[in-house]
Amino acid sequence: MSDPIRVRLTGVGGYLPRDVITNDDLAGKYSIETSDEWIRTRTGIAQRHIVSGDETTASMAAEAARQALDHAGVAASDVDAILVATSTPDQVFPAVAVQVQALLGMTAGFGFDISAACSGFVYALATARALMQSGQAKKILVIGSEVFSRLLDWNDRSTCVLFGDGAGAVLLETGGEEGEGILSTHLHSDGRTGDILYVDGAVGCPSTSQHLRMQGREVFRHAVVKLSQAVDEALAANGLTGQDIQWMVPHQANLRIIDGMAKKLALPSDRVVVTVDRHANTSAASIPLALNEAVRDGRIQKGDLVLMEALGGGLTWGSALIRM
Repeated sequence: MSDPIRVRLTGVGGYLPRDVITNDDLAGKYSIETSDEWIRTRTGIAQRHIVSGDETTASMAAEAARQALDHAGVAASDVDAILVATSTPDQVFPAVAVQVQALLGMTAGFGFDISAACSGFVYALATARALMQSGQAKKILVIGSEVFSRLLDWNDRSTCVLFGDGAGAVLLETGGEEGEGILSTHLHSDGRTGDILYVDGAVGCPSTSQHLRMQGREVFRHAVVKLSQAVDEALAANGLTGQDIQWMVPHQANLRIIDGMAKKLALPSDRVVVTVDRHANTSAASIPLALNEAVRDGRIQKGDLVLMEALGGGLTWGSALIRM
């Protein structure tokens, strides 16, 4: 029996909207009853980026993709597929992925979107890897792009202070050395907990608000348990311990959750990539945005073992281990 096809990460990219909204802006310009101290203490967030002008889910995704292609030294015409993880598409259809395909000037290949809320990027990684190992593609762009500001009730300080907009992308290619690339992915969901984090609306239904709703304490409780299980699962599947991990690139939802996972792995804070303070929660875009930053500033190097984990509405959750 032949060895499975290896899938490696060869390029990273990211895009953040031009407009920056600080916590003080929320309390002042947006007239939300809150304060910088209240938000920072509970979440670690100081600011977030919000789309303006002609910025869209697709345009941000395309720019992040261009950067990932440039970083890898690969032409868009050589890409076989595009997968976009998003909960905030610009239209019901066509998918954001095929819009990106057009923006990149691609006339071949295929694309589709994945909806798994904040876990979307991990789900998309797993899906792309499976497609590549089945022989469907050799090069795939995996993108997380979100305009969560569309879903926020700006009078609800329990949710509107938490989220931001942005896009991150990676290029995956087959090949590489033994032990390199995506080592394993682990996906889970439980629809019984869908009522603790959801959007209370449907497309074309004027009687609903289409705003994000969240039971914060319940989400926090589930996140701690389920993310711990997903991390343990990834380590066990590869015969590793927390001490083997060089970097953790977690979903950027809440600094307390991130700190808790780092302590579980006995990882020092300087081995955890944190962007939640500047980006807030960008849902499916948060992991690739954080990865892009840490690769480009030189923290994450070739050969490093990187752990990713995320939990989102559904509930969905999962983890991935990658040797860079």
